[in-house]
Amino acid sequence: MDGANLPESKDALVNGTSSGHTLQAKIKSQTSADMPENITTSPMEVEGSGESHEAPERINKISVACAVVASIISIIFGYDTGVMSGAMIFIKEDLKIDDVQVEVLAGILNICALVGSLAAGRTSDYIGRRYTIVLASTIFLIGGVLMGYGPNYAVLMTGRCTAGIGVGFALMIAPVYSAEISSAKSRGLLTSLPGFCISLGILIGYVSNYLFGKLTLKLGWRIMLGVSGIPSIALAFGILKMPESPRWLVMQGRLAEAKKTLLLVCNSKEEAELRFRDILVAAGIDENCNEDVVKVSNTTRGEGAWKELLLRPKPAVRRIFIAAVGIHFFQHATGIEAVVLYGPRIFKKAGVVGKDKLLLATVGVGVTKLLFIGVATTFLDKAGRRPLLLISTGGMIIALASLGFGLTMAEHSKEKHTWPLSFSIVATYVFVSFFSIGLGPITWVYSTEIFPLNLRAQGASIGVAVNRLLNATVAMSFISIYKAITIGGAFFMFAGIAVIAWLFFFFFLPETKGRTLEEMEMVFSKNSDASRSKNGTV
Repeated sequence: MDGANLPESKDALVNGTSSGHTLQAKIKSQTSADMPENITTSPMEVEGSGESHEAPERINKISVACAVVASIISIIFGYDTGVMSGAMIFIKEDLKIDDVQVEVLAGILNICALVGSLAAGRTSDYIGRRYTIVLASTIFLIGGVLMGYGPNYAVLMTGRCTAGIGVGFALMIAPVYSAEISSAKSRGLLTSLPGFCISLGILIGYVSNYLFGKLTLKLGWRIMLGVSGIPSIALAFGILKMPESPRWLVMQGRLAEAKKTLLLVCNSKEEAELRFRDILVAAGIDENCNEDVVKVSNTTRGEGAWKELLLRPKPAVRRIFIAAVGIHFFQHATGIEAVVLYGPRIFKKAGVVGKDKLLLATVGVGVTKLLFIGVATTFLDKAGRRPLLLISTGGMIIALASLGFGLTMAEHSKEKHTWPLSFSIVATYVFVSFFSIGLGPITWVYSTEIFPLNLRAQGASIGVAVNRLLNATVAMSFISIYKAITIGGAFFMFAGIAVIAWLFFFFFLPETKGRTLEEMEMVFSKNSDASRSKNGTV
């Protein structure tokens, strides 16, 4: 195809508008002619999905391996979050700190993660996705060593802050790398692995609390915090064995390397060729370019992304940005951090007594979270993002209101009854279950996949920054809030926020299941009426 056959506007290609959609149909028809007779194209393929939506697709083993290795960094983050819930009990007793210092210690991880996430987007565009994961692992290792040493509150805070910067990098880079390696059909599964691994890390942290809590006071909590550095070493070496993101390689103009990587992570040469051409079109490069290395513009490399996202966004980009920031905001504004981080305090208010019982009840939260996020991971590419998200948030509303009622009854009942205790524990587990089948994993999948190629890393980093800001706000204010309006009142407040979240998701988040990354701007374009009706947008 020569230059005369290209659409009139290159911007239309990059933006995924109808002309880019037409080109993908042309690519599909040309490629189909070279395929064996037993390989057919479905109507969905002609529409530009890039993969067959009728024949079952075999998930590529190398892409799975890449996503699994990258997700190890999420286990480290989850561990750092979960282990602190129990470690705080022992740290407060050992270092003689007050509730305000406990709140700061709990929340400072996320304040520093905000800084890390904002730096991670530009860093990953500059040094690549793999080396950004190596950098995050190194930061985690330093933070783990400092926390494990922790002779006083100041050193402990320094270690927690250092680990927080690693968290910011981890939360941005793991989903981005997984999304850019995977195909449209398996992207939901592979991009949700970091979320699953966060829950696994949280559970390991809870179990660590219970096991190491039996050691001496001075040794127990230091081992709990210090062992988080060990997986960082294995991850730093493991990720170097994995291929670089093909989309990042195209952004750098390294086309031969990108094509080589796609041949590894695709199931056929034809699929690799189709994905390669889609990426070239999204990057503004001639889809018939046969050069091994090309010079690309600064815009393609991700430079100027902040200006395009915040100052002069196109309408579709503005909707994408609002959707990404909104889903990150509501993930933590609805109170999950209060349950994960302050689970022992909540159960104590409900009537559970004894450190061992408190820690075991918290382990139950971790088990519930892990099981249900595992369920969500298997259904994301079948049921879609939108139905799971709406069901999840609806269930959270009921569970949060029930938890608020149960804790209010437990706190104000003059006689000691067992039912408020049981009711509150069940409501807590139900809340965690509904969060984990939708809002928990889908936040990371959705916010990573919707940004255009040149804006993806830095757009995702802004979303993570909002996520960490809300996380830190809840972590550093929850004790003060429940002391001001009672602990039951705090969860009624979270239930009200969850209602707003449900409405936001219903009106602003279209379905993205089965779409290639290069089609997302079209999905969010109001001019694409067919796309909107097809994806359930209102």
